[in-house]
Amino acid sequence: MKPVALAILVLGLAACKEDIATIAPVEMTDEALGHYCQMFVADHPGPKAQVHLKGQSAPLWFSQVSDAVAYMHDPERDAEVMGVFVSDMSRAESWALPGLDNWLASGSAAFVIESDRLGGMGVPEAIPFGSTDAAAAFVADHGGRVVAWDAVPEAYVRPDMAQMSGHQAHAGAGQ
Repeated sequence: MKPVALAILVLGLAACKEDIATIAPVEMTDEALGHYCQMFVADHPGPKAQVHLKGQSAPLWFSQVSDAVAYMHDPERDAEVMGVFVSDMSRAESWALPGLDNWLASGSAAFVIESDRLGGMGVPEAIPFGSTDAAAAFVADHGGRVVAWDAVPEAYVRPDMAQMSGHQAHAGAGQ
């Protein structure tokens, strides 16, 4: 490889790493609107999420973490995701007050799914914790199981898609 081309490649990779390294969570304000519901995020109890997209100055806000998981599974999402941050419920004041600035990167959180606690929009929630011990303590009180961010099943956050897939498979079997 020619030295000039190698230098350009190295600079390009460094710029990409710099873009990713500068992504940080932002404090939630009273004006933050949920991406799907367009309602004030702070008006809903339970954990929240923010998704940072390449080229966007403000994150997408989600009134519950499960909506952010569904967004990540959306085949029509075309923007490059630069970072996903979730409320650390082990640092939350309460379920009703999950916090404005206690964010952690989604990949470093332990999530409780299938518990008896519903998310801010009244549907099943993926509840993030900063440690597996805190998640296990929550499971002891509220049931469920602990999984990583990338192991939250799409069918859990988008049950309509699982039902549709099952319906299509069933409908196709009779043909």
